[in-house]
Amino acid sequence: MNLIDLPGDAPVIEPGVTLRSLSEEVSDRVLRPQAPRWWWIGFGISLALFLTLVVATAWLFVNGIGVWGVDIPVAWGFAIAEYVWWIALASGGTIVSALFYLTRSPWRSATNRIAETMMLSAAASAGIMPIMHLGRQGFFYWLFPYPNVMDVWPQVRSPLWWDFICLLCYILMSIMFYYTGLLPDLATVRDQAQHRRKQMFYGILALGWRGSARHWRNYQSVYFIMCAIMAPMVISVHSVVGLDFAGGLTTGWHSTQFPPYFFFGAVISGLALVIMLTIVVRHGYGFQGIITAYHLNAMGKIMLTGSLMLGYSYVWEAWGPIYANSIADRTAFLDTIFGTYAPTYWARVTLNIIIPQLLWLPIVRRSEILLFLISAGIIVGMWLERFDIVIPNLARDWMPSYWGVYYPTLWDWATLAGSIGLFLSLFFLMMRFLPMVSISEVREIIAKGETK
Repeated sequence: MNLIDLPGDAPVIEPGVTLRSLSEEVSDRVLRPQAPRWWWIGFGISLALFLTLVVATAWLFVNGIGVWGVDIPVAWGFAIAEYVWWIALASGGTIVSALFYLTRSPWRSATNRIAETMMLSAAASAGIMPIMHLGRQGFFYWLFPYPNVMDVWPQVRSPLWWDFICLLCYILMSIMFYYTGLLPDLATVRDQAQHRRKQMFYGILALGWRGSARHWRNYQSVYFIMCAIMAPMVISVHSVVGLDFAGGLTTGWHSTQFPPYFFFGAVISGLALVIMLTIVVRHGYGFQGIITAYHLNAMGKIMLTGSLMLGYSYVWEAWGPIYANSIADRTAFLDTIFGTYAPTYWARVTLNIIIPQLLWLPIVRRSEILLFLISAGIIVGMWLERFDIVIPNLARDWMPSYWGVYYPTLWDWATLAGSIGLFLSLFFLMMRFLPMVSISEVREIIAKGETK
């Protein structure tokens, strides 16, 4: 039956899914000797894009960041916009996994692994962007506070250093969080494996997990604590990313609304990407009985909420320059909405705010095609938003004699395409060798009879 025709709310888990069939079905996707054809096609495209990043990065290292379109006054270009974009996507995955674990949302159990895998893959794409933008990439380790012969330490009052420390802590904590949640499922895959090599491989990864009462008691305590840490951490990390801009004196940046503004963007963009990947995994692996229309409907509602919060930020983004007595801020904002960069501004308003209002309709939230298209539009719209935050405000600084126009080059676009390739390559690899559904958490829902 088509999702559009479903009467009322769909079940959390289809009635035919049992504890045994769940373990066998999810483990089989990992243990099968050959990956399906759709996986090879997707991974091949991802790898080709990743090779584009390798070529673009090599060209950048040889010739310097002048191969990009960055110049005075627009000294920050695609790389920084993409960094903020990728961090928002990674943060959205953490919000789905950690925050909604604390609220005990039933739809989270079948989608958290997809969100966490997305989180790590997006964090990798985000992490390389500031390093590439340094110019002298070989000295990136100078950002670390370590004793050295020059007795030179990072400037702790710099928002960029706050950003570095927050990102480092976030990535390390995300890896531990992901691996901890994966342990019971790795043991399940180990027990389902028929070949000795796979038994040893997943057995080593499972770290001796046997599912005893002591193991579960310790696991649940540690996992709850990690979720309680990750939930506020993701808010603080993206708030600090916003402070990178709010701490500067550039027109349009020096605003107290940037921390919540960036967090709202993380909610809507992260949910959009989780929805897109969930639909792909659901159909690619045939998980329709485990990931039902209930999950898509719930995520659609949260994405709608994120769109409304972001719309509130857009109102204040316009109100500040218009109400304040700053000619420079007002000039920069009016140029953004009516001048050179007006197409990107109105495109992101349409994609992020106007079109998502269709999610008020249950028929739209239950349609995979419409939900996928709206989510894809939001991903594009959020990239345009990051572009609008970084580029136009630098191009229209305080002095008119200092104004300029930013023109991205082929290598800017190649870096963007390559970062998408890196993200997809990592995601496809983890999707091939690790369970994409949390077997242990879905088992708990089935055992408690919370499938309706």
